[in-house]
Amino acid sequence: MRWSSSLSCTAAFCALAGQVADATITATVTDQASVKSAAKIIAKDLMSYYTGDNPGDVAGNLPSPYYWWEAGAMFGTMINYWYYTGDTTYNGMTTRALVHQIGEDTAFMPKNQSKTEGNDDQGFWGMAAMTAAETKFPDAGGDNPGWLALAQGTWTTQQGRWAEAAQTCGGGLRWQIFTFNNGYDYKNTISNGCFFNLGARLALYTGNATYADWAVKSFDWVWNIGLISPTYEVFDGTNIRDNCTSKDHNTWSYNAGIFLLGSATMYNYTNGSAIWEERVSGLLNTTISKFFVDGVMRELCEPSGKCNVDQRSFKAYLARWLAATVRLAPFTEKTITPLLQSSAAAALKTCTAGTSGTQCGLMWTTGSFDGSLGVGESMAALEVVQSNLIATTGGWASAAKGTGNSTGDVTAGTTGSGSKPITLNPITTGDRIGAGVLTALVMIGVVGGSATMMISE
Repeated sequence: MRWSSSLSCTAAFCALAGQVADATITATVTDQASVKSAAKIIAKDLMSYYTGDNPGDVAGNLPSPYYWWEAGAMFGTMINYWYYTGDTTYNGMTTRALVHQIGEDTAFMPKNQSKTEGNDDQGFWGMAAMTAAETKFPDAGGDNPGWLALAQGTWTTQQGRWAEAAQTCGGGLRWQIFTFNNGYDYKNTISNGCFFNLGARLALYTGNATYADWAVKSFDWVWNIGLISPTYEVFDGTNIRDNCTSKDHNTWSYNAGIFLLGSATMYNYTNGSAIWEERVSGLLNTTISKFFVDGVMRELCEPSGKCNVDQRSFKAYLARWLAATVRLAPFTEKTITPLLQSSAAAALKTCTAGTSGTQCGLMWTTGSFDGSLGVGESMAALEVVQSNLIATTGGWASAAKGTGNSTGDVTAGTTGSGSKPITLNPITTGDRIGAGVLTALVMIGVVGGSATMMISE
């Protein structure tokens, strides 16, 4: 990317969860058919921006001003669109895009993206592949790798970069992969969040404890270094030039969301360990207090009107990951579902613009279209609307539970980008418990240190 409360439903936003009558797209967010109809309209508007299948264009790319990472994020949304609605209209172009951008080493490392690809950019394409495996999105077929193999390759290349990155600040991935890109000295939270998120989900899908161990390790580094505060604020990043002492304290919804979903995944993987339940609750409470106004999702840059192109899409990922959290950590359902309903209802009130007359705006808190159009705006509206179908799904597939069938490859990602093959260990009951106990012990020590830091400040 290119840019430097309580668990309860309140009447204020629950009342917003009913029918939207003033927008061009009329929908009742509690009605399955109505939500699917609205999602179909928004999906068409979103994909109208995509030019990758046009003659002379490149499959998987969005036109300027959108960077490569956002295309990967968008196709993650379209996989979810198919999963929630059953509509196969965009499956072909989604598959072509993902396959065309695989690049070398089965890890979404296309050489023509080296000037813009950071660990976070790669991570969003890898998470799209992970979603495809979890939802049983149709295989690409032929000699193409399975969706699971692509997620594994992405994770493995990033795991291979950790050792070099750990020479400073005791761990943590750098933002950039290549030394010639600006930001190589920055360790941003979203890159480490992608690595944590993928590791947790691979552990849950495959049953291999190595992924879970690294998920714990990556979360602990982010926590220890202070990028997640004791009150579960999630900050933007830190710089190696001062050994990661200073922090960029900007907060973005997708940073909160990616750690929320990863923590929910680890909660599920550890069969409901107390430490991961605490983290899910803490992250969810703080996310609600910072990124919702009267039950409607809002990015903090919106009131100033200064959200850049990337930031206009961030609510898409928060909505996506909130919905998935409901399935992985069911104790959150009564809190998250009303938020998705009220935010979807509010988002639909902005869908009155563009040449179609149904394109959605950025600011859902205004009650009307705010003048902002684009891929991010449409993607966010689509995700928050279709997320209201989460209760109709059967939950993510998992090979470890006998429900997943995506083809994996533990050697993917081991020949390039400084990666080395790793040995994956079969999961045991002790591993599941250990993933909760180990991180609990670390947390106890860190909380004491954090308290001292807070008092001294």
